[in-house]
Amino acid sequence: MKQVIIITGAGKGIGKAIALDFARATGTQAGFDPVLILVSRTLADLESVAAECRSYGAEADIFQANIADTLQIDLLVSSTLERYGTIDCLVNNAGVGRFKPLAELTEEDFDYTMSINLKGTFFLTQRVFAVMEEKRSGHIFFITSIAAETAFKSSSVYCMSKFGQKGLVEAIRLYAKTCNVRITNVMPGAVCTPMWGEVPDNMKSLMMMPEDISRPVVNAYFMPQRTSVEELVLRPVSGDIPD
Repeated sequence: MKQVIIITGAGKGIGKAIALDFARATGTQAGFDPVLILVSRTLADLESVAAECRSYGAEADIFQANIADTLQIDLLVSSTLERYGTIDCLVNNAGVGRFKPLAELTEEDFDYTMSINLKGTFFLTQRVFAVMEEKRSGHIFFITSIAAETAFKSSSVYCMSKFGQKGLVEAIRLYAKTCNVRITNVMPGAVCTPMWGEVPDNMKSLMMMPEDISRPVVNAYFMPQRTSVEELVLRPVSGDIPD
């Protein structure tokens, strides 16, 4: 049976790694026949990831969208349902950040961060959860951050958005427990992704790689249906990178 999996921010970084690990599982996980709905704002990134996923035998569709726009969220969900009839898994991975001292953050920085990390995540989750609630099955992952419970001086708006995401996780879980939907909060520490920009080698050596996060996520999805991995916290062995 097809399993329809939506992954936001799938064009690069952690989202790309999750998509590829799900695709690789096509040939190794018995009965797993995924349809990967790869979502990103950048079409060129999606096309290359989709091609790589297909090389492992997975079906992959691409959907260019900015989840800050609720009309685009509605189109993503309705198009997926029209074509495949259901949604089995949502990976809320799309996220952005602006990292500056408190006094230098602007209203544009605030709106940019909140529109995706909070508004987009909330409304996409709302739409998809309704589908899962009705059929009484599904799995939603939130790729939050250790910044969802640990504050960093240069990340005040980012931390605010991630603390908010964790609040959504805890609230949605109250609904999910009544309808057999699994909710997993994934809180990585420093991961070397494009969001960091240019990373010097000495700093990169202290960071995790996207595949360090994607493998536990995919493993959590394949747990028996009676079992929910509620939280995954992953940090570099050396701990958090100093602010």
